[in-house]
Amino acid sequence: MKNKIKKARLIYNPTSGQEIIKKNIAEVLDVLEDVGYETSAYQTTPEPFSAQREAERAAKAGFDLVIAAGGDGTINEVVNGVASLDVRPKLAFIPTGTTNDYARALKIPMGDPVAAARIIEKNQTIQMDIGRAYGSKYFINIAAAGTLTELTYSVPSEVKSRLGYLAYVAEGAKMLPRSKSRKVRIEHDHGVFEGKVSLVFVALTNSIGGFEKLAPDTKFDDGNFTLIVVKTAKLFDMLSLIIQAINGGQHVTDAKVEYLKTSKLKLEVLDKKAPFMLNLDGEYGGDTPVELEVLHNHLEFFANIDEIDENALSIE
Repeated sequence: MKNKIKKARLIYNPTSGQEIIKKNIAEVLDVLEDVGYETSAYQTTPEPFSAQREAERAAKAGFDLVIAAGGDGTINEVVNGVASLDVRPKLAFIPTGTTNDYARALKIPMGDPVAAARIIEKNQTIQMDIGRAYGSKYFINIAAAGTLTELTYSVPSEVKSRLGYLAYVAEGAKMLPRSKSRKVRIEHDHGVFEGKVSLVFVALTNSIGGFEKLAPDTKFDDGNFTLIVVKTAKLFDMLSLIIQAINGGQHVTDAKVEYLKTSKLKLEVLDKKAPFMLNLDGEYGGDTPVELEVLHNHLEFFANIDEIDENALSIE
């Protein structure tokens, strides 16, 4: 009896990262064929949810593997296309975007689509936790709220393409003096936090906005979010926390930070001003109030496990 032919669908954003994937697509397809996948490709369009719809179609058509080639937005769409299904394909990522937080976490080579595709050759996968918001929106890396999280929406796409992560840093530096506190209520596994905050991070990996020390002890597969609440908006305090984060994640013990693990939470703004906008994997996801929950070991991702810190995984 012949072995079943494995099928893969490559979903790629042609404009991401100076169109780097278009220059390498033939070699990427060769790598996937060498690994044993009969592979076809789909080029996303400017139409909203193009990648999401194609990922859902491919999953329902029985594809064994779906590869997202693009930035964090492309992979988020692919995840949203398959996460609600009962039968889900394996997923892989070829990072060609600006910050590539998920690729950093999984130690996927960046800026080299062929090297990223070769990670699949190693046949190492992780059953990754993902998050669900509003009962129907999925995210894989970060949910965030607060003044500074809005910088993602304010950096023009052409600037992101030209300057990459420096664009975010520059915009963040400009917005720091305008950061304000809002009174919120956060219900979590261990109780309730109520007070004024400037930033709320809900992390699934240790890579947030290009930094790998904001949630330093986060595990990818333990069924928990890392909740980080910043209880100050003063410029000096914020700069101090950033320096502590860069210097090995020392901010997690600072009195101006609430830092804990939780499998679910509810966030609401208590003052009568506008709600917080929620940032899901770098894109606008909706407004508060919001309920978030972890879907434990929900998606199987190819990853460069040899290079991942063993403390990031629950299972050896």
